Amino acid sequence: MSLRTVVLACACTVGLAGPTAASASPSFAPASTATIHPGVQTFTAGAQCTANFVYSDAAGDVFLGQAAHCAGTGSSTQTDGCTSPSLPLGTPVDIGGSEPGTLVYSSWLTMQARGEKDPDTCAYNDLALVKVAAADVGKVNPTVPFWGGPAGLATTAPATGSTVLSYGNSELRAGITALSPKQGLLLQNAGGGWSHEVFTITPGIPGDSGSAFLDASGHALGVLSTLGLLPLPGENGVGDLPRELAYASAHGPFGAVALEHGTEPFKGPLPGALLSGGTTTALGRAG
Repeated sequence: MSLRTVVLACACTVGLAGPTAASASPSFAPASTATIHPGVQTFTAGAQCTANFVYSDAAGDVFLGQAAHCAGTGSSTQTDGCTSPSLPLGTPVDIGGSEPGTLVYSSWLTMQARGEKDPDTCAYNDLALVKVAAADVGKVNPTVPFWGGPAGLATTAPATGSTVLSYGNSELRAGITALSPKQGLLLQNAGGGWSHEVFTITPGIPGDSGSAFLDASGHALGVLSTLGLLPLPGENGVGDLPRELAYASAHGPFGAVALEHGTEPFKGPLPGALLSGGTTTALGRAG
């Protein structure tokens, strides 16, 4: 656990090596025309979050990831997945398709059903999978906007001070997409490797919850889970995706769930956007 005192709140607005694919990847829409992809807004019973990555299983079903707490029914400070209440599986989720997606996996509900006891797993395992309706699978692309990738699943724990990248899409930004890409630093690992504390320019805000985090090589690292208010405003907690996906594959209803790679190449961090020495510049890339 972190040695610093951090006040945590869920980042939604309210109104280990991972598994390998067991079958061929689905056919995806071009990244330029896809309407369902990492970074789209998701709405679960009025709670707005941001999708992280695209996944599939051996049956060929396609899933969009969000944070499990996006379906939470408790207060914004209830972040322990083993005790916090949640909407049930089968809940419809608006992902921007012609039909709603369906909540088919929740780490919170799974841990509660299994009687999970490990405190770090309970505190930081925060992944949900939303099944894309068959009519909308052809509208999906797994590429992360702005950054490209993911180039695969992270296989090693990130080092303190290493670069992290993200793409949030909070409705609080009123559609200003220039503020969606984020680059920053990993401050420290926590929870026995289940969580990573990061600081980005700009920080994640309510509505960014569930959004994707990549490492400097373009590998899928994590899922935005919490906002840290103290001692450093703008510090965010990111759940470790390899661990979360391994848990889903071991205990979820599908067997192995695979991360889908982006169809567009990873473009890499922006030089000088946030250096370990603290120098910052504004994010921006033509196109």
